[in-house]
Amino acid sequence: MANEYEVLNPWAEADPIPTRGISPRISDMNGKKIGLFRNSKVAARPMLEIVAEKIKERYPTVTFTNFVLLPNYSVAETSEQAKYEEWLKGVDAVIFSHGD
Repeated sequence: MANEYEVLNPWAEADPIPTRGISPRISDMNGKKIGLFRNSKVAARPMLEIVAEKIKERYPTVTFTNFVLLPNYSVAETSEQAKYEEWLKGVDAVIFSHGD
């Protein structure tokens, strides 16, 4: 058996660029209004409720506002886009829950 095989590593070499969010992070959540965005999946609501409880325990002055997208489509695919964009203007940060 004179066959030779080259074995390649599936991990690519990449530049060590630190990851960052797509939007600047808020430095303190005290007194902030947090948007809770969820889709219509069954688990989305209870997950956000628990997250909101935990945040409220740590930051008692935080407030929440909800945006629910029914059915489970992209906002851009629905008539809700203008309402969603207006909702975004009134929040300091958004937490998204996808219920799968």
